[in-house]
Amino acid sequence: MSNPDIASGVIHDIGYQRYSGVRLGRGYAARSLYVHGVRTAFGFGRSAKAKIFPWFVVAVMLLVAVILTAIRSLQGEVVLGYTAFPDVMSLLTVLFCAIAGPELVSRDLRTGVLPLYFSRPLARSDYALAKWAALVTSAWLLLAAPLAVMFFGGAFGVADMGEFWTELGHFLAGLGYAGVHALLFASIAILIGSLSGRRAVSAAIIAAFFLLATAVFGIMASLGFATENTTLTELSLLFSPPTLAQGVELWLFNPRPEDLDLSIGDFGPVYGLAWLGFTLLSVALLLLRYRKVAR
Repeated sequence: MSNPDIASGVIHDIGYQRYSGVRLGRGYAARSLYVHGVRTAFGFGRSAKAKIFPWFVVAVMLLVAVILTAIRSLQGEVVLGYTAFPDVMSLLTVLFCAIAGPELVSRDLRTGVLPLYFSRPLARSDYALAKWAALVTSAWLLLAAPLAVMFFGGAFGVADMGEFWTELGHFLAGLGYAGVHALLFASIAILIGSLSGRRAVSAAIIAAFFLLATAVFGIMASLGFATENTTLTELSLLFSPPTLAQGVELWLFNPRPEDLDLSIGDFGPVYGLAWLGFTLLSVALLLLRYRKVAR
């Protein structure tokens, strides 16, 4: 005996089809997320309001670079070296990371779209590393652009090829030191930004962290000077990310004595290891964070 429900059933073709296009895979998805992150850090593809702060920071840094280049051109004197520039601009770099870091990760936490990102083929680690790399690249570009302005301005004023190669060497050292700043600041900012879905809260915590660390550095340095403890004074730069980067600068790039009033004695390798350890620890904690979030 036939079932009347089955006999009366009708199959409707509503247009569903299997995907027959090219599957670009995990690498393409991660690269796309990275490019999108760099664009987001500078406000591309977003409202005019979102572009105000990052481009204000870019404009200030470029303006300073133009002024320094003009002074050098007129007076023939280098007011600020390539490796000293990231130190002077460290506050703006920190603020840029404090705003851009939460912008890259907090919105996804708040809107609950992470399960969609973590579906195939993108892995959790791919997402975290793409966001981290995007912020590191953005922070480095923020410093590299004004350094390039200073280099092109200085290169036109050299007398011969020997001075040009010297100038190029100093410029490359400045780019390398900008990478030291970008890796350290961005790693901290993206880690703290990943802890909250509220961008304003995350930005405030990042700024507070850097301010508190700077205060600790000041206390430790003052204690070292007050007690005439040279070891404590030379190690006090470890307690703050900006001064930690300056310790790496003193060790690796040996800036002119007049550029810095700091001394690290024979602790250069300690600063290098501390910078590397702090950066790797931040990335490891970021990966651990995204192993547990949105499950």
